[in-house]
Amino acid sequence: MELRQLRYLVAIADEGGFTRAAERLHVAQPGVSAQIKRLEAELGHALLDRGARTVRPTEVGAAVLVHARAAVAAAEAVGRTVDEFAGLLRGRVAVGTVTSFSADVPGVLAAFHERHPAVEITLGEEDSASLLDGVRAGRLDLALVSLASAPPPGVAVEVVTDEGFVAAVGAADPFAGRDEVALVALRERDLICLPRGTGLRAVLDAACADAGWRPRIAFEASDPFMLARLAVRGLGVAILPESVPAQVEGLHAVALTRPRLRGQLALAWRAGGPSSPAAQALVTAAREALALSPARG
Repeated sequence: MELRQLRYLVAIADEGGFTRAAERLHVAQPGVSAQIKRLEAELGHALLDRGARTVRPTEVGAAVLVHARAAVAAAEAVGRTVDEFAGLLRGRVAVGTVTSFSADVPGVLAAFHERHPAVEITLGEEDSASLLDGVRAGRLDLALVSLASAPPPGVAVEVVTDEGFVAAVGAADPFAGRDEVALVALRERDLICLPRGTGLRAVLDAACADAGWRPRIAFEASDPFMLARLAVRGLGVAILPESVPAQVEGLHAVALTRPRLRGQLALAWRAGGPSSPAAQALVTAAREALALSPARG
């Protein structure tokens, strides 16, 4: 019995046929068929049902597949371990980010890829609540999130920025000539805000609830610059991080007071440390790039 025979068996079961398995393995199909026949002869049992349009494991084949998968996985783990000792990381890391995150995410990922080219990186955008759930569930290795409160159990975070929120309006808005407004002044105004699940929205909703009223949200969008453009057009008061209005022509920022609203942007990963060496290296690289201290568990 050879490891390649077990690898062929696993590929056939996954792909449902010899031809697709051969393509996946980058070998000739006759060679795959020959090796499976030799394995079946050695074991004395047919492992695959070739009568159907899709090749399926026999009862014996299904039982053998459990051990074949384990053997193939163990062999791959041995290879990864050797690579890690040699300084070559392999594997896959999944990263998530909020749309409004101000850090240089492309720069961080590009530097990591240059250092570890054999690691596959995926990146997606979601709201902060979904990102934190993804980290806790192990779907994401690292996330860049906005925080309105303490992170959920099982998630470790490191704050990158702590930023105030402002009311942003167009030039014709009654607030445009003011330096600040109390939160209660927004009670009867149409507001433009990030959707539920974002840190900014959670901060706004909580502050309004504490004051005994609900914000009147006229427009929602996940991109803060879209919110800014809506406000410039006079469609309402946009609630934005204080760094955004200066980047949008025609937008006036008015400080929010009583209370002052703030939010944090942070890196998040699974408490206890990432599960794979590649993920551990990514967290360390991201923290170093953002001038943070070494990762804690």
